[in-house]
Amino acid sequence: MNGNALKIDEQLDRNMYQRTNKVLEAAGGKWNRKAQAHLFDDDAFTRIDQIILTGQVEVPKDEFNFFPTPPAVVGRLMEIAGIRPGMMVLEPEAGRGDIAFACVDAGAVVDCYELMQANFDFLVSSGRFNSVHHMDFLAVEPMPIYDRITMNPPFLKQADIKHVQHALRFLKPDGLLTSVMSAGVSFRDNKLTQDFRDLIRARGGDIEALPEGAFKASGTMVNTLIATIPGGA
Repeated sequence: MNGNALKIDEQLDRNMYQRTNKVLEAAGGKWNRKAQAHLFDDDAFTRIDQIILTGQVEVPKDEFNFFPTPPAVVGRLMEIAGIRPGMMVLEPEAGRGDIAFACVDAGAVVDCYELMQANFDFLVSSGRFNSVHHMDFLAVEPMPIYDRITMNPPFLKQADIKHVQHALRFLKPDGLLTSVMSAGVSFRDNKLTQDFRDLIRARGGDIEALPEGAFKASGTMVNTLIATIPGGA
């Protein structure tokens, strides 16, 4: 894949090509004879990456790529995070508060960021958080003041890695970050992903695969995992 173009390097038998072509066309790739490639309206890697992760052609339901965190996933995040009363906790992409409310229930003081207007309004109206900010988390100046960071960032174009990397800069040296992430974190071989896995290993972190279909109730079959990363010096 290069930009919006996808080329099939090896010779496929007719049946396999027809099946592959059907998937590529459903994903928005149109065969271009001059380019000898399937051309997409946007980045080819992004579209194909989602197919690999879900096993199906899936189009994000909104521009924010928002999928609420199901209760079972929230429960596992909380088990790993070990949040105690009085801890300062950050939820950088709070959505409808599925994770953030659980942190408050555990006795934490919780700060939230949320970009979607409707979700932001909902969080503010609850009156349960220390602060709620209506802005892009990636634009926030880091302050390493949090004992725990629990999050479910957007996945498209490997945004989950970028959000987690930024979030780590808000974590105390003895803190802990737990994040839902795309399963691609465990197997992609590009530099961004490899460097991220190296970071997890260097800090003594962990990657735990979530059950297949963990987000089915939220409207996606994307395969996911939980990354756990301790704070750094």
